[in-house]
Amino acid sequence: MKLTKTTRFNGIGLLITALIFTSCQKKGNPIAPELSAAPSLIDLPAAGGTADLTINGNAQWSISNAASWLLLNTISGKSGSSTIKLTAGFNGTGASRSTVLTVNAENGQARRVTVSQAAGLYPTYNTSPRAPDSIGMSTAVQLAAKFKLGWNIGNTLEAIGGETAWGNPHITESYVKAVKQLGFTAIRLPCAWNTHVDNKATAHIDQNWMNRIKEVVGYCVNNGMFVMLNIHWDGGWLENNITKAKQDSVNARQKALWEQIATAMRDFDEHLMLASANEPAADNAEKMAVLASYHQTFVNAVRSTGGRNSHRVLIVQGPNTNATLTADLMNTLPNDPVANRLMVEVHNYLPSQFCFLNEDVSWGKMAYYWGSGYHSTVEPDRNATYGEENDHIADFNKMKTKFVDKGIPVLMGEYGAYRRDASAHVPKELALHNASVDYWITFVTKQALAHGVKPFWWDTGGALDRKTNTVKDQRTIDALLAGAK
Repeated sequence: MKLTKTTRFNGIGLLITALIFTSCQKKGNPIAPELSAAPSLIDLPAAGGTADLTINGNAQWSISNAASWLLLNTISGKSGSSTIKLTAGFNGTGASRSTVLTVNAENGQARRVTVSQAAGLYPTYNTSPRAPDSIGMSTAVQLAAKFKLGWNIGNTLEAIGGETAWGNPHITESYVKAVKQLGFTAIRLPCAWNTHVDNKATAHIDQNWMNRIKEVVGYCVNNGMFVMLNIHWDGGWLENNITKAKQDSVNARQKALWEQIATAMRDFDEHLMLASANEPAADNAEKMAVLASYHQTFVNAVRSTGGRNSHRVLIVQGPNTNATLTADLMNTLPNDPVANRLMVEVHNYLPSQFCFLNEDVSWGKMAYYWGSGYHSTVEPDRNATYGEENDHIADFNKMKTKFVDKGIPVLMGEYGAYRRDASAHVPKELALHNASVDYWITFVTKQALAHGVKPFWWDTGGALDRKTNTVKDQRTIDALLAGAK
């Protein structure tokens, strides 16, 4: 090849460049300093977790970290590629948190990485999930067909202050057997939980209380009784806070409590049903949407624990557990990964002036007489003026059309009408009053069952003595059994 002036010049230029580069390398001054840190934004879950940060560079580097809640498995490294593991625990501060990591290299480069963590009120209690187990677990319709007449053990496990705080003795297995002997096939256990946490910061349930509830559930299941266990009023933390402002905090508590309850009760067979709430105070579409989120959290929490809970029948409460509101507002049920395992619950004390009002109040007077053929001519101002037979039938028809006919069983989780015989307000026609109460009990029980609604009588010790397991009000028991025929 013939050399020209141009080629000789280019060759000399390349030689000079190479000499300069070699000289710079010998002096330890890299030509192009390199440093990268990826990703530059890292989000960690509230429950805690890990994330990887990858650093590439051609010089030694170090990381500055001012956050005590964020741990790094190393804070320095050499040229090349390195992966740093970031770890954060549960964020129970109630507020989201973030920090900026600064990566500084000896070549003068620096990179910033923002690490954020969402807030979580409580840790997860689903620490031992099991594989789904559907063996022996009926659908909701199949299960509802297996029991007929239910009984509440009221003012006991839901009592604020402990099982005996509201005047009832401890529940015994002999009491459960006495309920069964009378002809009842299911029991509802109203239960407080939030008032039995031993660590408010984590919503951890006292294990002595958990074991006691498990013992009582065992009394029922071991004697062939179907049992529904709920979170009852419990200080009102859920049912009095159905608002957008409280939605996140209530859902967090709902999740924490139900993960614990469901895990503890997971081994019981299909005789155990779990119920999301008691009487949630919702009366419009906006509140119903919030309530729906509480029910969804309940379903998700129970199902996540696996085992028999993956196919257990679960019960969700209508707004105010009122039949009309439930028919009008409860247009969807929670999304459930397993089909046909949900029931709906309503309550019935219609009319309240007859069923339980024990004094005259500004909005109405006590009613002593109820139903066609049972009104008083002696005390006409004590006759019921609403909520009589046709109103009950209308409500039951709503439940049947809205749910029962669509394969969604309905439970009347509480109902009752009670006698007034105290000296302060004895009906002038006491015999007619007692006959009215008998008629209400039999009529409502019979109509509920005729419409596919399973009734659970509310008793706090008035009909069946808790200490002696003997009947105190035979007329009430007879009226219930007559309605169940």
